[in-house]
Parts: sequence; C-alpha cells; structure tokens
Amino acid sequence: MNADEFGFGTQIRKSPYFDATVRWGAKGFSVYNHMYIPRDFGDPEQNFWNLVNDAILCDVAVERQVEITGPDAAKFVQMLTPRDLSTMAVGQCKYILITNADGGILNDPILLRLAENHFWISLADSDILLWAQGVAVHSGLDVTICEPDVSPLQLQGPKSGEVMRALFGDEIMDLKYYWLREVELDGMPLIVSRTGWSSELGYEIYLRDGSCGEALWERIMAAGMEFGLKPGHTSSIRRIEGGMLSYHADADIHTNPFELGLGRLCNLDMEADFIGKAALRRIKEQGITRKQVGLIIDAAPLNGPNTSFWQINVGGNEVGKVTSAIYSPRLGQNIALAMVAVEHAEIGSQLEVVLPSGPTVATVVETPFFDPKKSLAAA
Repeated sequence: MNADEFGFGTQIRKSPYFDATVRWGAKGFSVYNHMYIPRDFGDPEQNFWNLVNDAILCDVAVERQVEITGPDAAKFVQMLTPRDLSTMAVGQCKYILITNADGGILNDPILLRLAENHFWISLADSDILLWAQGVAVHSGLDVTICEPDVSPLQLQGPKSGEVMRALFGDEIMDLKYYWLREVELDGMPLIVSRTGWSSELGYEIYLRDGSCGEALWERIMAAGMEFGLKPGHTSSIRRIEGGMLSYHADADIHTNPFELGLGRLCNLDMEADFIGKAALRRIKEQGITRKQVGLIIDAAPLNGPNTSFWQINVGGNEVGKVTSAIYSPRLGQNIALAMVAVEHAEIGSQLEVVLPSGPTVATVVETPFFDPKKSLAAA
C-alpha cells in the first residue's frame, strides 16, 4: 500500500518511521497524540506470538516527550504527580500518574531523568504539554517546557536483548529495568531505556533527530533478522494479559488512582505539594465506590478487541462496564479489564456482561492475567 493512501489529513502528524512502517507491511493506522500509529501488520494473533516468542519493533513515536528543564525542573515535575520523586536518580525512569485538582488522572506516562535539571515525560494519549505549560505560567518556578524532536521505538520480546547486544555491544546488557542510557548508533543520537508497553523484556529507543528515522528503523531490522525480529504493533492481547492501562479506555480524567489499585503511586504524606493532594487525601479517607477488576468472559473467542464499553449488570441493574477485552490464545480465554461497583469487585463474583452478541456470564479474577510479578520484563 502506498503511504499517501492513509488519509487523515495534514493535521495528523507522521512519525519519522511512517514510510518505513508502510514499506514493512503496515496496513492500518490509528491516531494517538495527534499522530499516526501503526495498528495493523496483518494477523494480530501472529503479532502477539512474534512478541512473546521472539521480538517485534514498534513505531511508538506517538509517545511524545514533554521536556522540562531549568533550575526548578525537579520541583516543577513533583508538582505534577502524587508519586514521591525525591529519591529519583539521574538515569532512572519511573511510571507516574499526572493528576488534576480533583484527583482525576490526566495521563499515566513514564518519567525519565536525563540530568539533574532535565526531565522527559513520555506520554500516553493526552495533551500534557499544554497542561504543563499552563501550570507553569503562575507557578513562580524557573522552568522551560517544550516538545523536543524525540521519537521512540519499542523493541520488545524475549530476544530483544540479543538484538540490542548486536546493535550496541555487551555493555548494553548491564542496563537495569527502568533505567536509561545515552548512546549513539552510526552517529545517531539516542536514549535507550529498559521500558515498554508489553510486559515482556524490552527496550525503548528514543531517536533525538527525526531526519534519521528511516536509517534507524532499517538498522534495527537488519540487526534483528537473525533473531527473528518482525515489524509489529503494540499488542492488545499482551497488554491486557499484563493488566496494563490504556488511557481513555481503562482510565481518564474521571478516574482516580485508588479505583485502579494504584494507591502505591500516591505518596500523600510527603512534604512536597502536588496538584490533587487534598482531593486524593479526601478520596482515600472516604473510600471508593467503584474499582477496576479483571474478568474472564464466558463466550466464544472474541474476534478482536472491544470498540465500545460493554455494560455489566447484576440482577438487572447496571453495575459497571468492560473497558478493554480480548481473546488470549495463550490462555484460551476471553480476558477483560472492567470498572465495577466495589460491592461486586470480590474475586469469584459472577457478573452479566452484555456483549454485542447478547448477555453472558463473567467471573471476577486477579490481574495481571499472566506473569503477575512482571518477572519477564524485569529479568
């Protein structure tokens, strides 16, 4: 397919890897952070097996970076998140939540600390650049906030380490889970981190010069050929197996961290102030009325992810909704993340889910559905 045939218009930005992904078989795209993201390289189940057995390379340039620099950068970043960053070292990455004054979640990005006063917020799908710039206006803090020319790729799967070794040498194998390193490849300036959206061993490779997109993609694919590397897209099957959130689906501005079981990311007793602190304290004291759960849905294998929220009933009354659902070929089950009233969130509870084909039974189970301790990703 010709790259010009994907027609969202010029207001939807293309990544530096766009033409390369089309050349390597991308057949469909979605829009994320106002950019094209490849969502179809053929059979999504084969993409899943490529990921969990070997390795895939994904264009995730849609993970835009909000760059925060200046003398007050660390203090400003702490204002944005309830997670205590006081011990975050240079070279470290952290999964954080960004909350508003009501305790609602605006984004669940990865934070990278490149230097003492240099941070990147690697975004999920919402306009945090505008939020951060707005917060800065009356903050009284000396910071500069911009979107740099940075475009990540994800190299994920059990053989991703071998591909990285082929590209960067043995020393890259020392990179620890949720840490980053500044490197060069054929003169291309990169940041490499041991992170990703797959719950598998994986790396993110942040290109700092968009003019090198084609060269970087081809270089990685060539190095990965002997290890079975395939072009791919972030796997809905694997991320739901891993209980990983998709912003706008499983969380949004109306969702608070405690509903998602993410209270561990809220350090409400720390001295530092942050946006939403009073609201989150109040929510914790009062308790939540709904909670995210995992479900096993009793039905014929789903032929793809849900494209709408499916109603959940108990005794004829609506008690929640399915937010993300998929058939896992590895588990042989339909698995889902759902938001339900707390009184129906107990493990083993039986609920009715209204599928497009009609109502069926679902059972509340523990999440993640696979490798709950994330031992694969952290290996």
